[in-house]
Amino acid sequence: MTVIEQMGAAAKIAARTLATAGEKKNDALKAIAKALTDNKDAIIRANSIDLENGKNNGLSASLLDRLMLDEKRIDGIAQGVLEVAALPDPIGDVISGGVRPNGLKITKVRVPLGVIGIIFEARPNVTADAAVLCLKSGNAVILRGGKEAINSNKCIADIMRDAVESAGLDRNSIQLITDTSRASSTELMALTDYLDVLIPRGGKGLIRAVVENAKVPVIETGAGNCHVYVNEKADIDMAADIIFNAKTSRPSVCNAIETILIDESIAEKALPAIKARLDEKNVELRGCEKTVSILGSSVVPADESDWETEYGDYILAVKVVSSFDEAVSHIAKYSSGHSECIITEDYKAAKRFTEVVDAAAVYVNASTRFTDGGMFGLGAEIGISTQKLHARGPMGLNELTSMKFIIEGEGQIRV
Repeated sequence: MTVIEQMGAAAKIAARTLATAGEKKNDALKAIAKALTDNKDAIIRANSIDLENGKNNGLSASLLDRLMLDEKRIDGIAQGVLEVAALPDPIGDVISGGVRPNGLKITKVRVPLGVIGIIFEARPNVTADAAVLCLKSGNAVILRGGKEAINSNKCIADIMRDAVESAGLDRNSIQLITDTSRASSTELMALTDYLDVLIPRGGKGLIRAVVENAKVPVIETGAGNCHVYVNEKADIDMAADIIFNAKTSRPSVCNAIETILIDESIAEKALPAIKARLDEKNVELRGCEKTVSILGSSVVPADESDWETEYGDYILAVKVVSSFDEAVSHIAKYSSGHSECIITEDYKAAKRFTEVVDAAAVYVNASTRFTDGGMFGLGAEIGISTQKLHARGPMGLNELTSMKFIIEGEGQIRV
């Protein structure tokens, strides 16, 4: 067996234990939270190596931001672990049930998926977030992060494995593939004998590669080409505040916006106000001809690629639209199905937008940055699913479960 096959076999064994671990799972989560806090210095030392390597390898500022861990972020990760521990355990929940005319009692109950594989990029917080959600929902997990965060990931994974073992559970409930070559990711995608599902977390290229090449069932998480539509009846100050937050609070994440659409009847008044806020963070605007004519030469003329691009940076595409219908048509063509927003004081326009826009999260007068498991009250999340089968939107505990039917009889036979 290869190393990864051995990990898969070990995960299968661990998953059987986790499926019935009950309160021990919470004991393990609390031990993980304490261990992460107690070992902050070691995590930061490991992370500093990754940051230095990233700078030397020319990683962008936004990627370095995703990669960076400091005391505050580690404390936030540990607090997130405790929040997951405090959530109700979904395993064993009765979804439905009843008694058939022949006396059979049939109950549908929630059960773990089994063994989950996760492929992700330069975000070491995912190592902890993904592991604890899988643990709480009774699943074993095999993590495969990118080379940019390998030292941070090793440190965090070792800390968590020791903590899980200290709570009386199998340390192989959490495993990290330390080989960051393409070969390891290819092998994980084909691990059909051991993996029940594979979840990619990262940019559009990674997600597409996994979806197109995996032999294991995949839950597609979202690249975030997200839009804000400033309707003709929008409050301009509100629009400027929401757009500023949705773009600049953390431009590298998938729920940050990449395009704003502005109704032409409000554009001449709204665009200068919006640009004034974005200038505070030196956001580069790439605009259509009408945008350039209103804001001048400081705007880079946009081309087709700008409507398709998830920048993950301080860059924002801007298009003036002639109507509500043009705005939603643009979103339908270019959206990744993640998060879309309308800013308007018109109830009918808001209601229609929520009805016709096809995305996992549709907002009225609020920043798209709220598309997050914690913000939705789900605890940490394993990703934002942009597909429609099994799970959609922030994937919390319930989305990491399946179901089975339990049938109880008294000697019934089928005739």
